Amino acid sequence: MITVHHLNNSRSQRILWLLEELGLEYEIKRYERDAETMLAPPALLAVHPLGKSPVITDGDLTIAESGAIVEYLVDRYGAGRLKPEAGTPERLRYTYWLHYAEGSAMPPLLMKLIFDRIESTKMPFFVKPIARAIAQKAKSSFIQPQIDRHLDYMEAELAKADWFAGAQFGAADVQISFPLEAAAARGGLNRSRPRLMDFLKRIHGRPAYRRALERGGVYELVGSSE
Repeated sequence: MITVHHLNNSRSQRILWLLEELGLEYEIKRYERDAETMLAPPALLAVHPLGKSPVITDGDLTIAESGAIVEYLVDRYGAGRLKPEAGTPERLRYTYWLHYAEGSAMPPLLMKLIFDRIESTKMPFFVKPIARAIAQKAKSSFIQPQIDRHLDYMEAELAKADWFAGAQFGAADVQISFPLEAAAARGGLNRSRPRLMDFLKRIHGRPAYRRALERGGVYELVGSSE
C-alpha cells in the first residue's frame, strides 16, 4: 500500500491529486506545520533524513522529492497514462516541464515568501525599517521581475497547446500546478495572464483534484484561481 506523508498546505497535495488521477489506493499520514515557524514537524525526520514533505512509502521503498515521486508513480502504475509516448516531441516537453516546475519556477516564489516574512517578522523597532527597506528593494528589483518573467513565459507556452506537454492532460500539469497556485496566491498571477488563470480553473474543476482536496484537508492555495 502506498502511504503519503502529507503536510498541510504543501507540495504533497499534488501527490494526492496524482494518485487520484491514477485511481490508486493509498493511505495518508498527516503532519501539521508549526503555527509560528510554518516549518514541518520533527516527526517527518523519522521518515526521511531531510524531514520534508512530500515523501511516500511503497513497500520497502521511501521516495522523496515531488518530481521523483511523480515519475515513480507514473512509470510504475500509470500503464502508459499521463505521459506522452517515448520519442515524441510531447515527451520531451513533458520531461522539461516536470523538472522546470521545481528547478526554475519555484525558486523566485520561495524567495518572495522569505522576504515577505522578513517584512512581517517581529524584530527590534530600530532594525525593522532597515530590514523592510532591504526586503522591499530585493523584491521590487529582482524577485518580482523574475517571477513575472516566468509567468510571461508560461503564459506564452500555453498558447501552443491546452496543456503544458501538448493536447492531453498529464503528470507534468500536476507538477506545475503548485508553483502556479503559489504565484496566484502571492506572486502576482491574476487575470492579466488569462491562459494561466484558465489552466488553474480547469485543474481545480477536475474530479480527481476535488477528491484529493477532500482527502487532504485544508489547502489554502486552492482558491487562488477564483
